[in-house]
Amino acid sequence: MSVTRIYTAQPHVLGGTLISIEADLTRGLHSFSIVGLAGKAIEESKDRVSSAIKHSGYDSPKSKNHKIVISLAPADIKKEGPLFDLPIALAYLQVAGLVTPDGTRRIYVGELALDGSLRGVRGVLSIVQTARQLGFTEIIVPVANAAEAACVDDINIIPANSLDEVIRHIDVNHELHQSISPQPATDIESTWTDGSVMLEDIKGQESAKRALLIAAAGRHNLILVGPPGTGKTMLARAFQGILPPLTRSEVLEVSAIRSIAGETENLISAIPPFRTPHHTASYTALVGGGTHPRPGEVTMAHKGVLFMDEFPEFERRALDALRQPLEDRVVSISRVQGTALFPADFILVAAMNPYRGSEDGTTDLARAMQETYKGKISGPILDRIDLWIEVPHVPYETLTNLTRNEGETSIAREAVATAREKQHDRLKGRGVTTNAEMTSRDIDDIIILSPEVKEILKLSSAKLNLSPRSYHRLIKVSRTIADLAGALQIEPDHVYEALQYRVKM
Repeated sequence: MSVTRIYTAQPHVLGGTLISIEADLTRGLHSFSIVGLAGKAIEESKDRVSSAIKHSGYDSPKSKNHKIVISLAPADIKKEGPLFDLPIALAYLQVAGLVTPDGTRRIYVGELALDGSLRGVRGVLSIVQTARQLGFTEIIVPVANAAEAACVDDINIIPANSLDEVIRHIDVNHELHQSISPQPATDIESTWTDGSVMLEDIKGQESAKRALLIAAAGRHNLILVGPPGTGKTMLARAFQGILPPLTRSEVLEVSAIRSIAGETENLISAIPPFRTPHHTASYTALVGGGTHPRPGEVTMAHKGVLFMDEFPEFERRALDALRQPLEDRVVSISRVQGTALFPADFILVAAMNPYRGSEDGTTDLARAMQETYKGKISGPILDRIDLWIEVPHVPYETLTNLTRNEGETSIAREAVATAREKQHDRLKGRGVTTNAEMTSRDIDDIIILSPEVKEILKLSSAKLNLSPRSYHRLIKVSRTIADLAGALQIEPDHVYEALQYRVKM
């Protein structure tokens, strides 16, 4: 009997690896072996596959005196997950001469139940994207994954309920041959999200709201500093509501990451992610890791917001690990088993109470923070934060005022959308779309500074001892303020406002 070969893929955060499943059948005492660095879930698939084949109307592989060898190639890549069940079953049926597939170039994905039905699996979006890039014209997936898979264009998505359905679809010689209709393309609704908190729900804190607007328009990192109960968490929640919906390409990136992580609820959504790890989260949970590296919270927040409440209470090792993703917008995880590069392009929103104990009445929150935490947050991390926002107590008269600023969120959204559009046009062809992403070369090439503005920046750098990074971040924030004001160039007033948000430590 000849060796048969069919294909699937092992999903990763940044795509997938094509896996060739080869099957060989020889006469002899029964054995069923799977080789090729297979994980525990794949080793256990032998029993699932045998039962599924039996309940699909064929003799179980265990009832035959055959030596069955399934090889997963390349052999040096770790394969994990139950998605290999379906292709392994079909590889056996094909090599045993029970199924004769047509010549369509396709990929198979799916976990088999004992009765032959198909269950959904993780990472389908990455697999479909890989299949399309490699020139496959069709992919068979469980019905539970069909909507996710159909987000990708230019490849036929075939949703199947069972192994028997798949066999009848691919085997044109089957007496009950019946093709499965491709899944219609999934429509991604691009709308702004109304979160649990809106800007109009927050009484007072007008300066903080203004800073949120700037951060949303230019994708700048910010830190909210103030006593307990002043509205820091509400401001962070309201921030999500003024972020523009994700583009289609961004939706695919974010959804692929969530699919790998096993998050299936509202998987396909244009709403930017909003991650809120607890301050007891470990270093690995925050940045990713493990024997075989997996993504952490910074990757799950890709293209969205990472909200870190009680910022100084996170362990220092975890905070210092934010340096690379805040600067490079990726995080590199190196282990003995291998190295993984995960995307981590997020907006950091940090919130902190400068006092660990009771308030002492001081208004110098930066000094209080230094005395309380004694350098818990390192200088390099603070140097990567664009906006320092003080959130003081709100006067009683403001709290009891029943008047709401109706439409405040809508006005903010319109301003953010307009500013983002200007940045997109200005940065076209440079590989970035917002001011916060600009490199020093981008600033030198496209940001025109008047002599007056240059003089202000020079004096500010000298008096405030700004690092080169802080200097460039000051220009980026100033440019965002100018975009919100509709100005063609950065004016002195824009720089003065940006200086007000300078980190005060």
